[in-house]
Amino acid sequence: MTELERVPPGVDPSIPSSARVYDYLLGGKDNLAVDRAVAEKLLAVAPDTRLVARANRRFQVEAVRYLAEQGVRQFIDLGTGVPTSPSIHETAREVHPSCRVIYVDYDPVVRLHAQVLLADAPGIASVRADLRRPADILTDPHVTGLIDFEQPVCVLMIGVLHFVMDEEDPAGIVAAFRKRMAPDSYLIISHAMAESDPEAISQLQMATAGTSAQSRFRTHEEVLRFFDGFELAGPGLVPVHEWHVGPKEDHIPLLDGVPRLLVEGGVGRLRA
Repeated sequence: MTELERVPPGVDPSIPSSARVYDYLLGGKDNLAVDRAVAEKLLAVAPDTRLVARANRRFQVEAVRYLAEQGVRQFIDLGTGVPTSPSIHETAREVHPSCRVIYVDYDPVVRLHAQVLLADAPGIASVRADLRRPADILTDPHVTGLIDFEQPVCVLMIGVLHFVMDEEDPAGIVAAFRKRMAPDSYLIISHAMAESDPEAISQLQMATAGTSAQSRFRTHEEVLRFFDGFELAGPGLVPVHEWHVGPKEDHIPLLDGVPRLLVEGGVGRLRA
């Protein structure tokens, strides 16, 4: 094993990780050969996927900044991934330094990085937990000690629900968080779409079958249903490279047209 592939105990270097695949697509170095192999298979049929990953990241940053400007001061990021700058707390605190952030991920590599980067950082905490067990997250002392659910909170599910299979009840996971959120809270979702190129879908599903990185591509209507109870803000649920809330002339899309791997994103405000 190379220096690059030294990972914490309990990590199987033969099994790809969605967080590390995404890290590789963004140009990061915290990934293994198995992760790069998955990414390269996808890039072979959908070479614009690196741009999609960057657009997904930019969507997250713009959405968080927008909500901080709306007065949201609490953020829970589910499926954080390997830390990348600008992070959620960096983005939110550019608007208001009192913003508090909980980062949640199950990957031990992500957890290790978070512990190093967030050590002794007030108002920020990292929790190793599985999105599929929302009760564990909502009752975690780091979460309950930092987040006031009587006040608006933003819950982020960026590029994570497509790793939750139908039998794992993704709608129930969203509902569990929605029930704890105060009115005027927000939900941010981005999701890989069934409207993607069939060959790109096939390559990714074959490369990740039976692993934590396996994906369930959903239709536009299926993803919209995750926003039940929320009112979509801005342009609605649209391709991430098109999501923007400011003047149109201030937004330069990273992609032209429809990418072969389509990811859509939206921001919803919880109705009173």
